[in-house]
Amino acid sequence: MSKNKKKNRKEVLRRVIPLILILLMLVTTILSSVMAFAADESYWPTGIEVSPSAAIVMEASTGTILYEKNIDEKHYPASITKILTGLLAVENADMDAEVTFSADAVAESAGGTSSIARDVGEVMTMEQCLYGMMLESANECAYAIAEYIGGGDINVFLDMMNEKAKELGCTGSHFNNPNGLPDENHYTTAHDMALISQAAVNNETLAQIMATKSYTIPPTNKHEEETLLNNHHSMLNYYKTSKYLYDGCLGGKTGYTDVANNTLVTFAERDGMKLICVVMEVDSPYHYTDTISLFDYCFDNFKLEDASSNENIFSNIGEDSIGALAENIDLTEASVSGTVVLPKTASASDLTISVEPKSDESNPSVVGQVIYSYGERQVGTGDLIFTATDQTEYPFHNLSEEEGGSSVAYYRLNFLLVLEILIIIAAGCGVIFILYHQWNKWSVRIHRHREAKRRNKPQYTVIKRRRKRRK
Repeated sequence: MSKNKKKNRKEVLRRVIPLILILLMLVTTILSSVMAFAADESYWPTGIEVSPSAAIVMEASTGTILYEKNIDEKHYPASITKILTGLLAVENADMDAEVTFSADAVAESAGGTSSIARDVGEVMTMEQCLYGMMLESANECAYAIAEYIGGGDINVFLDMMNEKAKELGCTGSHFNNPNGLPDENHYTTAHDMALISQAAVNNETLAQIMATKSYTIPPTNKHEEETLLNNHHSMLNYYKTSKYLYDGCLGGKTGYTDVANNTLVTFAERDGMKLICVVMEVDSPYHYTDTISLFDYCFDNFKLEDASSNENIFSNIGEDSIGALAENIDLTEASVSGTVVLPKTASASDLTISVEPKSDESNPSVVGQVIYSYGERQVGTGDLIFTATDQTEYPFHNLSEEEGGSSVAYYRLNFLLVLEILIIIAAGCGVIFILYHQWNKWSVRIHRHREAKRRNKPQYTVIKRRRKRRK
């Protein structure tokens, strides 16, 4: 290769390389911004390793799942079954109702299973039976409760259990007894137990019973002495040991059979965030230690936030929203309610929002349900409320009149996203223009250089002579 060609190549590289570096920096910056934006929208803590065959952590007020492991696998629940039995009891009976223990109920305590040694014909109140079932896990109390709620027919109560589970959204469960004793047709999943436990902990009466450390049943018609009950959940009560006590624990329910191994449901609350943890089929003491690890992990990585704290909440309504409010409505007259669960690295401004029609007879100002999402996850819901007093009805666009809408076509643009796309396009066009302009200049110079060389102009002769003199 001639010296002139080498020189020309070096000259081109000297001019091209800085522009290539500038282009790479620009592209890197754009990609970083896009990736950061995407990360803000979808980042979710990845979780930790725990030993249970199935585990879940759910936030109680929103139903948001913070941790999951094999949550839809079917397992034997053992005595955590009694959470559903207790829920049906508080929903269908007066706490002062008198419950009489039948021979069938007392037989449930045979064989050394959990019991408080009730006798046939013994009478206790429904409240006392619930404390016996939830604190001491008394199987005869669970059966007596089921007989009472079922009108003397245990099968009626079992149907109620399965209907209630379905109502709560359970899809992998079948309950065949009220206490969790081994039965191949009695099974559930960690997810289903979390849904049942969510309803239970949000029931004030049952939540109070599960959070009680000790309780005394007064003398009955069959027992002259008081019966002292102790909660067996070691994260709440030091009855068996104090090494698993957990700050913020609100109780729960223990479970164990040979076929189910240890199962455990636990509630805990910190900084206003109430969590439900379910672990299934796990060796002792990992049902406690892993529950503690899961709670610590979730409290360290997530937070409960008031979604309405975002001043620009309405600008985040998603394009795929089912509809928008009628055109005669000013969103400045509206407010939203609801809380969300988010990673501690995120904020309410990262939420996307969709709105569905909703009416509330008790509160006519509620015109829609707000669904809050973070990335692909639903993290909470709330109400869309209009504060204007002269509005009586707020139909939605894009919905037929039969569905409560206005039948008006409506499209909403995400102006922030459009602006970002335009900036990226403009930057790309600018880079292309600069490169094209420089390429034209280089092409002209290279062409002139080659033409001058081909024609052997005097200036090149002079250059050659100077080089000879130097030699």
